[in-house]
Amino acid sequence: MDKNIAIEFQNVGKQYRLGLVGTGTLSHDLNRWWQTTILRKEDPYLKIGEVNDRSTKGHSDYVWALKDISFKVEQGDVVGIIGKNGAGKSTLLKLLSHITAPTTGHITYKGRIASLLEVGTGFHPEMTARENIYMNGSIMGMTRQEITRKLDEIVDFAGIERYLDTPVKRFSSGMTVRLGFAVAAFLEPEILVVDEVLAVGDAEFQKKAVGKMKEVSSLGGRTVLFVSHNMPAVKTLCKNGIVLENGQISYMGTAEDCVNRYLHEEFADDHIFDITKDIDVRSKLFHIEDIKLNGGIPQKFNLDDNNNLIDITISGKIDIPMNVEFIAQIYDCNSILIASYVPTNSTGRYYKFDSGEFIIHELLSIPDTLTNGEYRLKIDLTLRNIEYLAIIPKLAIFVKKDKISKYTGAELTNMNIGYIFIDEQK
Repeated sequence: MDKNIAIEFQNVGKQYRLGLVGTGTLSHDLNRWWQTTILRKEDPYLKIGEVNDRSTKGHSDYVWALKDISFKVEQGDVVGIIGKNGAGKSTLLKLLSHITAPTTGHITYKGRIASLLEVGTGFHPEMTARENIYMNGSIMGMTRQEITRKLDEIVDFAGIERYLDTPVKRFSSGMTVRLGFAVAAFLEPEILVVDEVLAVGDAEFQKKAVGKMKEVSSLGGRTVLFVSHNMPAVKTLCKNGIVLENGQISYMGTAEDCVNRYLHEEFADDHIFDITKDIDVRSKLFHIEDIKLNGGIPQKFNLDDNNNLIDITISGKIDIPMNVEFIAQIYDCNSILIASYVPTNSTGRYYKFDSGEFIIHELLSIPDTLTNGEYRLKIDLTLRNIEYLAIIPKLAIFVKKDKISKYTGAELTNMNIGYIFIDEQK
């Protein structure tokens, strides 16, 4: 292992049998032991497992939570690991933290590892915060004098001085994760492993935690593996990234490239709208039967400066007279609100329908300040000032291209919040 490499995964895999411990039967366990331990052959059950695609029904009871994972992390690097729920991110960190062992492959690393994988990781609920700090430090190989020297910093960062001698079981989840992160970060591990637990903390703590991880990596030369669904935090904190999909590495590169690739895949797969699945109807009295976008079925399409109009027609039936308000919103691929269609006069903007069939027809003009990229069109239909009738979170994905904007992404986002669409019909 190269002296500059802090962590190395070599063809690492982790296999489970769904719903069961071990292989599920004594005969399978004995066969696995005989083949691998006595005959020194390959595990016979490794060949029949399937990748971990949680959205489809498999044909085998064996599943690979991770398969053929190989990568290296240099000392002092901050690596963001991103992917969908169930992609294998937490399993990867648990393997590195020795919570579970890999089924195949080898993991090598240099130095002490501090892990924060779940709220309260490594804490004994009956022990006080002070006792847990000393216990965790001892487990990491710290001397009592070293822990005592860091104690005040840990307590101050966690903000739990008043509760230092209170059993941890009486802490809230936010207090517990603050203490856990402080212990992991301040006891000077060579490798810091952090899962999505920071989401439990408040905004102030998250800001402090990200700042501390930056300090640990840049000034202390320590290595950080950071799992998060907070894409701006990954971009800000991490230098490099890994995208996991169904237990396998789908992409490795800079953190920014990884985030952009992940968001593109998540946000704008070839979008074909399904009226039976893509509408959240909130009222039993309101029924949507058909939606037309630019005269056809809703789908992904291109939009440019010469074609900046979106024609929407929604039809169906209502059981009682209603005043229906139409609200349209545009989000970018980071789920940031870019523009809104809002009421345009003092009496409000709504459709007044009697019971029976209804038609809503709107022609939206898209702001010409949008930069190149992909955007999502969301529609809300509300019973005016009372409740939601239906929410269409992704009526269409549209692509803005062939335009060079004079604005930066940040300026554009700030400028366009609350932008008013112009209705060309009325």
